[in-house]
Amino acid sequence: MRILISDPLSDEGIKILKEVKDFHVDIKTELKADQLKAIIKDYDALIVRSATKVTADIIESASSLKVIGRAGVGLDNVDLPAATKRGIIVMNSPAGNTVSTCEHTMSMILALSRNIPSADASLKSGEWKRSKFMGVELYGKTLGIVGLGRIGAEVAKRAASFGMKIIAFDPFLSKEVAERLGIETVELANLFKRSDYISVHTPLTDDTRHIISDKQIEMMKTGVRLINCARGGIIDEAALLKALESGKVAGAALDVFEKEPPDFTGALIKNKNMVVTPHLGASTEEAQVNVAIEVCLSVRDALLNKGIRNAANFPSLSAEAFKVLRPYVHLGEKLGLLAAQLFEGRTSEAKIIYTGEIIKNDLSSVTMAILKGLLTPILQETVNYINAKSLSKERGINVFESKAEKEEDFTNLISLELVVEGKKHKVAGTLFTNNEPRIVNVDGLYVETIPQGYMLFLENWDKPGVIGNLGSLLGKNKINIAGMTFGRDKPGGKAVSALNIDNAVSEKMLSQIKKLDNILSVKLVKL
Repeated sequence: MRILISDPLSDEGIKILKEVKDFHVDIKTELKADQLKAIIKDYDALIVRSATKVTADIIESASSLKVIGRAGVGLDNVDLPAATKRGIIVMNSPAGNTVSTCEHTMSMILALSRNIPSADASLKSGEWKRSKFMGVELYGKTLGIVGLGRIGAEVAKRAASFGMKIIAFDPFLSKEVAERLGIETVELANLFKRSDYISVHTPLTDDTRHIISDKQIEMMKTGVRLINCARGGIIDEAALLKALESGKVAGAALDVFEKEPPDFTGALIKNKNMVVTPHLGASTEEAQVNVAIEVCLSVRDALLNKGIRNAANFPSLSAEAFKVLRPYVHLGEKLGLLAAQLFEGRTSEAKIIYTGEIIKNDLSSVTMAILKGLLTPILQETVNYINAKSLSKERGINVFESKAEKEEDFTNLISLELVVEGKKHKVAGTLFTNNEPRIVNVDGLYVETIPQGYMLFLENWDKPGVIGNLGSLLGKNKINIAGMTFGRDKPGGKAVSALNIDNAVSEKMLSQIKKLDNILSVKLVKL
């Protein structure tokens, strides 16, 4: 089998592959897109870091490719849907740079607090101005952590050793788990109001983009300090510059930027209260070795049929089992994605109920897919089929599975029952002709809708005019309805309306929909 390594990789990882006598390993770095496209057809596996862009065009030419390995966490440079469509396993190494990014975050906090970069530059220029660089102590200060995953939790441990009080916001972390870590969980607005330092540790998603902007900064204490070693775009850079210039924000430390490289001549980079580094979170010798070893072990074992781990788009299944269960894996992930977007808040329990002939199979891969879907909106590429169950446990989600032989209405049915903020919710799905997935139940109301693309889910009173008003509003805004289905508990009672639409709708339009007569709630879902 032929393996191409197209970005620099530590020798420790390469050695793992070269030790397998049936592997032929080529190292060809700095390939241009057309060069990679021309040769990729000859390879069974491709290993990259962040420089190589594995586009749909390149994947289309990869006729023999079975595995793509990304040495690192982010998968922004790999077209995951295109790889999935071609049946190519995409793996990353989510744990390899945890410590390095955590330590860099702490370095940024300390450098920001004690003015180390500017003091260093001043002394080297021949100045001795001690009073100019008066700093502040971490002891007794409150650190607000947005996103308490692996890296956020490690930062919390280290910050606590400095005598800081830790508060955190993470929708998928239970209060019980946080308390065991000695951390107080709070709502996001509360975190903004109370924190002396705020460090973000979330993926970049539609929900987290500019999660810190003008409105949020206005809530904060005067003199707050902001740190981002996660993803560029989580903090609105224009809003940050205004806050630095006004003195609302005393200082900020950024390792990542909305555009990389950033504008070196820009006012933000040059601001005297900024500490900046060029995306160095994972740039330690140890982290480079760790991610290389992790991804090379994963690629080796996948090619040798010894198991699949850290797969972003594929469960661990034999070829025979996968043929049977693939449509249920697909359905399960859609159920999890739908539930996560419909029912907002901290999930404490997830009960998965399998009914019908499907129970004759080992359904662990379907369970993993459901949990991956449930966690994806908040964790993005850091969650995969393999780690979804352990991440659920880390966040205090109690997962239960049960099986039943009969279901009155469907040959096979998968139900997902959640406890979110103490309230019970349910979604259920099945397969129709040609193994097409369908959502058939939302919170006890029967619906029949295709889980794909952009969808609107409405809770409304079953009254005349609801659908007409909604259709008129969407039509005026040039939003085409591709499909529509309804469910109700009784005539005139509560109803669920599910619409497949061709485009996303804006927050402004969602607000307009909510104001229509007899509409109780509306959610935009992307599946």
